Amino acid sequence: MAVQTVSPADLSPPAKQTSLWSRIWHNDAPGYLFLLPWLVGFLGLTIGPMVTSLYLSFTDFDLLTAPEWVGANNYIRMLTNDPKFWTSMRVTMFFVIFSVPLKLAFALAVAMLLNRGIRGLPLYRALFYLPSLLGASVAIAILWRQIFAGDGLVNKFLAMFGIIGPSWISNPNYSLWTLIVLSIWQFGSPMIIFLAGLRQIPQDMYEAASLDGASKWRQFVKITLPLLTPVVFFNAIIQTIEAFKSFTPAFIISGGTGNPINSTLFYTLYLYQEAFGFFRMGYASALAWVLLALVGVFTAFSFLTSKYWVHYDD
Repeated sequence: MAVQTVSPADLSPPAKQTSLWSRIWHNDAPGYLFLLPWLVGFLGLTIGPMVTSLYLSFTDFDLLTAPEWVGANNYIRMLTNDPKFWTSMRVTMFFVIFSVPLKLAFALAVAMLLNRGIRGLPLYRALFYLPSLLGASVAIAILWRQIFAGDGLVNKFLAMFGIIGPSWISNPNYSLWTLIVLSIWQFGSPMIIFLAGLRQIPQDMYEAASLDGASKWRQFVKITLPLLTPVVFFNAIIQTIEAFKSFTPAFIISGGTGNPINSTLFYTLYLYQEAFGFFRMGYASALAWVLLALVGVFTAFSFLTSKYWVHYDD
C-alpha cells in the first residue's frame, strides 16, 4: 500500500474566501469615485428638481406660502379653461412644423454645395457654423429685432426699390415668420452633420449611376437621400426638440409678452409668464410636464415610424 505524504500547507486552515461584493467593490471602486461628481449632480440637479416639479404640478404654490395640494386641478384648468394655453400650443406647433423642415432642407442644400470640394472649404464651414455657435442669444435676438423693425435694414433695402415694407415684428401676420427665418438662419449645426454624412457615401455609386444615364436629381433621390436617412432622422429629432424649447428670440423680440396679439407666444414663454410673472409655480410645473410629455410622444412616434423610412447600411 502506498503511503500518502501530507505537506504542512495541507495542515494549515483554509484561506478566507473574499466575498463577491468585496471583489466587485475592490475592482469597481475607482470607477464609482470618478462617477461620483456626475452622480451627485444628476441626482441633485436633475432627478431631484424633476421629482419636486412633478409634486408641485399637483399643488397651488406661489413661492411665498407652503404648497397646497389641489390634485389634478392644474391639468384640468389647462385643458378646459385656459385659452392662452391653446394659443401658445398653436403658435409653438406652427413654429415647429415650418421651421424644422425648412431649416433641415436649407442645411442639406448648403452641405451638398460644400461637399463638392470647393476651395476654402474650412473657411466656409466656419462662417456657416458661426450663427449656430452663437445660438439663440440675447444679442442675436436684439440684432434680429433691429433688422426687422419698421425702420430696420430689411425695409431700408426694400425702400431702394420703392417698396414700403411693414413693421415685421409688430404685424401679427409676419412676426412669427421673422422668428422662423431666424431659426433657419442658424442652420450651421445640422449642416455640419449633413456634411459628415455626405462624406460617408461612396463616390463610385454616383459614378455608376452617371454611366447608367441617371440625372443629378435621380441620383439625389435614389442614392443620396436613402443613404442619408439616418442623419436626417438624427437631425430631425434634435432640431424638433430645440424648436419646442425655443424661448429667447420670442422673449426679446416681443418684450416678454408674446405680442402682437399673442402671435409670438411660444409655449416656453407662456410657461415663463406663469412662473415668474404671476408666481403660479404649481401651474407652471404642470405646463412643464405637459411639454415634456409632448416631446416624449413625438420622439417615441419618430422612433416607431423610423423603420419605414430610415435605411441603415449593413
